[in-house]
Amino acid sequence: MSRLDGVPLRISLKCDPGLAIQLRTSYASITGGYHLNKRHWNTVVLDGSVPDQLLRDMIEDSYDLVVAGLPLAQRERLGWVALSRER
Repeated sequence: MSRLDGVPLRISLKCDPGLAIQLRTSYASITGGYHLNKRHWNTVVLDGSVPDQLLRDMIEDSYDLVVAGLPLAQRERLGWVALSRER
């Protein structure tokens, strides 16, 4: 989730709770999810301080966590079930 007209640009990403805390302690630009369950969500200020590859990994993990919570029919429409079986 992101407010695209926000300055600075921020993105909120779902995260494994243990990893969420680790990321917050490692990067000042990563904080508990703004207006979200802080146990499961981080907000990242996109100021260049988080490495691009880490940010890509966080986005992919967030997508997987969100989609995993959808009903099976919706996951199948997204093609997620087949992809997750290959991993």
